[in-house]
Amino acid sequence: MGVLANRPFVKMNGAGNEIVVVDLRDNTGQKPAAIAADEARAVASPDGAPYDQLMALYPPRTPGTEAFIRIYNSDGSEAGACGNGMRCVASIVSDTNGKDALTFETRAGILNAWKGVDGLFTIDMGKPRFAWNEIPLSEEFRDTRAIELQIGPIDKPLLHSPSVVNMGNPHAIFWVDDPYAYDLERFGPLLENHPIFPDRANITLAHIVDREHIVIRTWERGAGLTKACGSAACATAVAAARLRRTERKVRITLPGGELTIEWRADDHVLMTGPVAFEFNGTFNPALFEKAAP
Repeated sequence: MGVLANRPFVKMNGAGNEIVVVDLRDNTGQKPAAIAADEARAVASPDGAPYDQLMALYPPRTPGTEAFIRIYNSDGSEAGACGNGMRCVASIVSDTNGKDALTFETRAGILNAWKGVDGLFTIDMGKPRFAWNEIPLSEEFRDTRAIELQIGPIDKPLLHSPSVVNMGNPHAIFWVDDPYAYDLERFGPLLENHPIFPDRANITLAHIVDREHIVIRTWERGAGLTKACGSAACATAVAAARLRRTERKVRITLPGGELTIEWRADDHVLMTGPVAFEFNGTFNPALFEKAAP
């Protein structure tokens, strides 16, 4: 039946990014198992609680942290980071324990979160990685501010020369005049699974409005076209600053809302934005009857 049957969950969104949070830390002394891909897909089905990312809280592995977070995409694959989901988790845990400053662990490393006087949560997403083998890419590019990759005719490509960054997940950012002028639902899967990205990649179309404002749309690896992607917003802000086209603190407009991204002098990337509660629920065991044990 898996680990989610009869488990309570919280449905939220972060700037439109659809998030399900399930707390597995109280497991009567037994170490909870990882969520199977079939289980994660079952939750994302129309009969479950459709989401972009599922945030599962496990007992902490590192002293001083609130939980170890495993992040699942709607296709059942695991992600290394989800900034919007982390803000949702921070909001829930803060409401429970009364703390305004929290520390979590994910596959991408230790993440700090805190609540500002405006009530918005900020996540320290850590340091970006730019080396070709850290993103990773399947071949060497010394300058990852723009790599050789295009979609469309060779003499007149529709999309070309993306910046690539790892912000806990691999990201490719194509610079365009209008992110809504392209059929991202068509191009996204092709680019996500391009051979240049051995671990697949998040694909973002970005328009720089001015030195403090960028508009983006993202096809998320493992989730598809979403209203928001926090790590993509971070990757875009960093990539734009590397190209010296923006300041190191920018406002990112996504289909579902806005985020503020700051690439600090210490190389850490901070993401601030809203979260919204949608509903509480409990997973029906029947949802997982066909899921692998």
